[in-house]
Amino acid sequence: MNKNNSLPTPAGLLGEKFKQLQEILGEMDNALVAFSGGVDSTLLIYLASRVLENRVLAVIARSETYPPEEIEEARRLAENFQIAYEVIKSEELADEYFAENTPERCYYCKKELFGKLWNLAQKRGYQFVLDGANHDDLADHRPGMQAGLELKVRSPLQEAGLTKADIRELSRLFGLPTAEKPSMACLSSRIPYGTRITTDQLKQIREAEKNLKELNFSQVRVRHHGRVARIEVPREDMSRLLDAAEIILQKLKNQGFSYITLDLEGFRSGSMNEVLPSGDKKQQ
Repeated sequence: MNKNNSLPTPAGLLGEKFKQLQEILGEMDNALVAFSGGVDSTLLIYLASRVLENRVLAVIARSETYPPEEIEEARRLAENFQIAYEVIKSEELADEYFAENTPERCYYCKKELFGKLWNLAQKRGYQFVLDGANHDDLADHRPGMQAGLELKVRSPLQEAGLTKADIRELSRLFGLPTAEKPSMACLSSRIPYGTRITTDQLKQIREAEKNLKELNFSQVRVRHHGRVARIEVPREDMSRLLDAAEIILQKLKNQGFSYITLDLEGFRSGSMNEVLPSGDKKQQ
């Protein structure tokens, strides 16, 4: 994709939001962007590189809580967009407050990550640190947003009022390969609150979801309940999953699970949050 070509402006309210986003980015001298390769951060880094040109740096964080194939995909995207990037190691598991897995877990994760991003920004001379939070996130249970506020991380997509649907529509308009990419969340979100997060659990989850994706289940969660794996897929994929039951049983039992179940409610972001008093909130 040629960053020098002008981008089309959509009509209506989405066009107004897009213009506002460009204005927000245009007010910055330079920026460091937390880049995961997901739908939101891909649109943000792509547009930031258009507005700021070579005055933007994408930073990809790798850790046990994120599948390595996602890190590699983020690398490829940055290279294809011809955007400077760095990969850093985040160490949220070393934080006892994160590992003990309370409902505020994401606050400690983001505090650790954003702290490292600011340290890097100061060393490299970047004045702003940006993340890909969007307008829909304001209605979710997202303690990590509080860490962003405390550390003065900007969320331009959110500031411009862009929803997830808006972001996908803009991504399609600009031909971004992530336009239809399924939502992805930290692997620790598969573990019930109050259950300590360990590298062994994260590895089990990572490999189990990888096995299912290899069977062409793109939107999938494997929730970790000790010896029980609770699989969530969209309802329209359930019959296909049951057709592959024998293969799935073998693969997931090889990952260390004793019992494999299918959640009849289907895939939904934040099903682990349903036990919270405010059960209508989500965290993916």
